Amino acid sequence: MLTRRRVFGLGAASLIADFLPQSAFGQSKYPERSIKLVIPFAPGGITDTVGRLWADKMKSSLGQVYIENQAGAGGLVGGATVARAQPDGYTLLLGTVATHLHIPSASGAAPYNAATDLAPISILVTSSLAVAINPGLPAQTLTELIAYAKANPGKLSCGSTGAGSMSHLAGELFKSLAGTADIVTAPYKGAGPALSDVISGHIAMTVSNVTGHMLDLHRSGKIRMLAVTSPARLSAAPDIPTAVESGLPGMIAQSFAGLFAPAGTPKSIVEQISAATRVAMADDELRQKLIASGFEPYSDSSPESAGRFVEEEIGRLTPLIKAIGLKLG
Repeated sequence: MLTRRRVFGLGAASLIADFLPQSAFGQSKYPERSIKLVIPFAPGGITDTVGRLWADKMKSSLGQVYIENQAGAGGLVGGATVARAQPDGYTLLLGTVATHLHIPSASGAAPYNAATDLAPISILVTSSLAVAINPGLPAQTLTELIAYAKANPGKLSCGSTGAGSMSHLAGELFKSLAGTADIVTAPYKGAGPALSDVISGHIAMTVSNVTGHMLDLHRSGKIRMLAVTSPARLSAAPDIPTAVESGLPGMIAQSFAGLFAPAGTPKSIVEQISAATRVAMADDELRQKLIASGFEPYSDSSPESAGRFVEEEIGRLTPLIKAIGLKLG
């Protein structure tokens, strides 16, 4: 039989329980251990730079984030690792256009479905590409380059960073829109070797991701960047026009780097990581470091906006992949 005192005691306990955090009753509090960020490319690349800057900023809010580079298959190896990981918030992916669009769309048997197996958290940065030429070419603008290519059919080679890369697709988009299909595509293992050959004159041009190094080469006169492929001019190079304003409507091609978790990760964890990221991305020092490296920090890093961004990129670029008949594996 319950006494009045016991009933009061039970009621008070219930009331207190309503206000205590759930973790006080045995449920775990996130994060309780280190978080792994999988970067699906080799160390030292532009994506690696973004991931490491973000991880360093997370120390005060999420604790230790350690990097694990899992290069292979153009990003598919790392993407698959995260897609199959436990959805507990302790394994994240620094995803890119390659992991979410190019390689999966062009691969006959991709090991995961980016749309259903990976949950968007935040887009960190976007990255433009640029049409860059050897300064010995008689072209000061994109319009003049197109005219020169048409007057010299089959004589120009354009360096790309391999089949399925954003560099490759942007180069094909340029050729299609400019009506210069006979520009020869020259695949390289990376942007560095392609730029080196542009500087030496072994190839005439490249369409490559804008980086701090590329901007330095442009400013020193070793290459000439004629136009960027972003929707607007870059914060780091406001003097370089966009391809659209240079007379090529539709010439928009940009990469991105964003955070993704395995599908099924609790919404509360996804939102916690996203909130911490928004704070980090508002830091002026971090933004300036990213801008100096050629990136545009993304202003809205919510899970919803990240999902919309990826959907829009897929809708815009998938037709190009199909049009050029790109097949990988």
